[in-house]
Amino acid sequence: MSFTAQDVKSLRESTGAGMMDCKKALEDTGGDLEAAKQFLREKGLAASAKRDDRENNQGVVAISVSGGTGAIVQLKSETDFVAGSDQFKAEADALVAAVIADGPDAVASRNEQLEELKITLKEKIELGDVVRIDAADGNVLGHYEHVQGGRGVNAVLVEMSGADDAMAHDVAVHIAFARPRYLRREDVPAEVVEAERATLETITRNEGKPEQAIDKIVEGRLGGFFKDVCLLEQPYAKDDKQSVSQFIGSATIAGFAQVEIG
Repeated sequence: MSFTAQDVKSLRESTGAGMMDCKKALEDTGGDLEAAKQFLREKGLAASAKRDDRENNQGVVAISVSGGTGAIVQLKSETDFVAGSDQFKAEADALVAAVIADGPDAVASRNEQLEELKITLKEKIELGDVVRIDAADGNVLGHYEHVQGGRGVNAVLVEMSGADDAMAHDVAVHIAFARPRYLRREDVPAEVVEAERATLETITRNEGKPEQAIDKIVEGRLGGFFKDVCLLEQPYAKDDKQSVSQFIGSATIAGFAQVEIG
């Protein structure tokens, strides 16, 4: 027996279970609405708060590097208790392994396992960010994972040219804690720069600065903004007397990715 989106909606409304739970219940019972209700009751999902409306800002960030290929997968949960469970962390590891082997779209091959995990652990569990970097020939791929409470919560990949593994790792560590949003100031979207400029101008005027000095003051403060958000301009974490650009010298950063929980 087949079922429709309206059947899923009806089952959600009558049981309070999440949309994907209802869909799976209907799939497993051949579209039989009453059997699906019983399925959800037996799984402990009926009459529970609707999972799709819950916040899931906990979870795991899994990272893997194989040769010149690196991947990060974010798997989200509602509680740190579930995020720290062996079953949850094993699924995150399986997802990132799939991305390493077959690319970002390979996570779709784990849909059934994710649905089973949601039912077993009785939480809103979903896939978050999925990243893969394939370093160009001759480049190195640095990586870093910050582990807290036995689970990865902050992971970084950085591709560099003209650097060794130690330097790439150091830059990855810096990224993990400095959280740059862009590589260089040229990468910052024009609308972001203009919005920041307008905010700084308002702040400067509110401080009662002389009108003729406002443009110069705003430009100086905008430079501070770039130092906050652009990796190459940030003070290097291990020696803030030099920028990241000065630390890497003649080496270059081709790109980076950072994924965090929370």
